[in-house]
Amino acid sequence: MIQNVGRTERLIRAVVGAVLLILAIATLSGLWAWVAGIVGAVMLGTAALGYCPPYQLLGINTNKAG
Repeated sequence: MIQNVGRTERLIRAVVGAVLLILAIATLSGLWAWVAGIVGAVMLGTAALGYCPPYQLLGINTNKAG
């Protein structure tokens, strides 16, 4: 699995993912809490791995090193 997400984008994904998870846990309820939690978890996962499957399908690579 080749990394296709660059450093800056990984940082942005991690911050936004963490904010979404905090919102899902602390303030949101019902369907919106689930949506925010799932999207936040996916964003944190792609930030941690540096790999985004849709990017590979679309041929996008924001990783300058790769």
